[in-house]
Amino acid sequence: MKQLLKYSFSICFLLSLLFVQAQEKTTTTTSTEQDLKITETKNTPPTKKNPEKKLGAAATDTIKPKTDRYGLIVGADINKIARSIYDSNYNGIAFTADYRLTKKYYLYGEIGSEEVTVEDPLLSTTTKGSYLKVGFDYNAYNNWLDMENLITLGVRYGFSTFSEQLNNYLIYNPHPYFGQSGLIDSGKKYDGLTASWAEVAAGVNVKVFNNIYVGFSLQLKVLVTKSEPTNFESLYIPGFNRTYDGNFGAGFNYTVSYFIPIYKKKVIPVKTAPKKK
Repeated sequence: MKQLLKYSFSICFLLSLLFVQAQEKTTTTTSTEQDLKITETKNTPPTKKNPEKKLGAAATDTIKPKTDRYGLIVGADINKIARSIYDSNYNGIAFTADYRLTKKYYLYGEIGSEEVTVEDPLLSTTTKGSYLKVGFDYNAYNNWLDMENLITLGVRYGFSTFSEQLNNYLIYNPHPYFGQSGLIDSGKKYDGLTASWAEVAAGVNVKVFNNIYVGFSLQLKVLVTKSEPTNFESLYIPGFNRTYDGNFGAGFNYTVSYFIPIYKKKVIPVKTAPKKK
């Protein structure tokens, strides 16, 4: 009996030891997992909520509003300078200016001087004087992004003061039986001549580099007033060009210009109403 109790007590003691060891392992494993989770939580950086929204907001904040530059475009007529080099009967120079008033309208001005010798079959004259033109240009080109090009239609009024010298002339003989007479040298000079005209112009001005423009324009002109020398008509009027025995003329400019910015205006986007379905 004592031996049975002894064996029974020994078996119960062994079972209790095994149960205690099993409990310790379970507790150790659970605490170790919890410690690992806490460590991972500490080391993991906090996640950002809605990162896409924050990035979108930041991108929106960094977008600068579009602005238009306003200022003065000052240029020189290269066509007149080049003609002065290759044409011995011509000497001239001209400067142009466009001042931006609104998004589409520009105030235009041009000032220049010319000295031209015209040789016709019956006479030769030398005209020397200066001129001034003022008017408006409308930019018909819709720029996009940061473009600043111009396709212009304009109206202008010109005024010129000049002198004209009669170099020589030939008396016309409708019945040259005995031949034509020789040239008669005159050298007579007429001062204080004036002329005014109106013109319409179409042109293109393209920005090729930063603030540098290259452009050209064509003009159709009609004389409004003019004063003429005695006994002959003016063959050339500075700023108006050849008269061709009439009141109509034409002109051409080829300019290289520089833009002088003065101020900027913010572009307000035009809100369009949603289309009704």
